[in-house]
Amino acid sequence: MLTQSQEKYREVLQVAENLWRQDPDWVTFFREIVGIDGAIRKGFPTFDELAAFEQSEEFEKIQRMLVKLREKKTSTDPETEPTRVITVRLPKSMHEYLRTEAHDLRTSMNKLCISKLLQVIGEEMIPNERTGSGGNSSTNSSPPSRPVATSTPIGNSSPATLSQPMARPTAQPAVQHQPPSPFKPAQPRF
Repeated sequence: MLTQSQEKYREVLQVAENLWRQDPDWVTFFREIVGIDGAIRKGFPTFDELAAFEQSEEFEKIQRMLVKLREKKTSTDPETEPTRVITVRLPKSMHEYLRTEAHDLRTSMNKLCISKLLQVIGEEMIPNERTGSGGNSSTNSSPPSRPVATSTPIGNSSPATLSQPMARPTAQPAVQHQPPSPFKPAQPRF
């Protein structure tokens, strides 16, 4: 006999399988199943319920469906799902690592980074910035925040889904130069 949780897991998987059979593009599948208003969030509205489901075999099957859909060469209609751009500040060594990893996997950095963002990580893998440097996280009385990688769907920039307040953007130069790729000769800058 199935528990109530197991029954709910199967129901959500069934919704995903039904959509999968309709052969949607990956963004539609993500939005309808994993996104903020998707079947998973509707089925598991609390942090604990969602975290438990993300550890299930059913969730892993949904993740594999998403990967298969991403392998297809279909383009998403910008009218149904506009794209958003984020800027992530990271150390040069990490950027070089990602660029090399993308090259080794024969994919783009964009595809690689989206793949990494779609992975579920536990809250223990996210540094707690509210405690400050050298602070004791056990003194923090506020509840842990939801990992952004699993709570912010691609294409949704709603600040309400972020665990930290959004910082005011700083002025950026009109042209941003990308570092030269190690895989093709550098072009001189004038």
